Amino acid sequence: MMLCDSAQVAEGKLFILGGGWSVTGPDPTPSAIAVKLDVDWHEADRPHHWELYLENADGQMVTVPTPEGDQPVEVRGDFQVGRPQGVPEGTPIDLPLAVNFGPIPLPVASRFTWRFTIDGVADQDWRLGFTTRPAADAA
Repeated sequence: MMLCDSAQVAEGKLFILGGGWSVTGPDPTPSAIAVKLDVDWHEADRPHHWELYLENADGQMVTVPTPEGDQPVEVRGDFQVGRPQGVPEGTPIDLPLAVNFGPIPLPVASRFTWRFTIDGVADQDWRLGFTTRPAADAA
């Protein structure tokens, strides 16, 4: 997983722009998360569900105002990969994923973590932390 300015998937590959940062702001800006999954050979041809959600430093879900009221910053999806023909049994199957966000209004000088789960399971490596810069002095 990598924080970036934007990402897309084309022809089974991730295309990343402005990747690898961990400090942003203080003003809200578009961002993205690029994910490269290695699907186990024996998990191919099975449906899977993923979730990506944003937490603050206290582990609470970050919410943003919407016309329907405050909503958590989260994205969910499903995937299922097939076993590529001619690839030896046991080979992990690549699955690139790009999730792009518009500007998210976040408190300045704060710490946040994106958390990723697959089928309700989380892993220590499936987290991305970042910090928002303090507001510029109005001098």
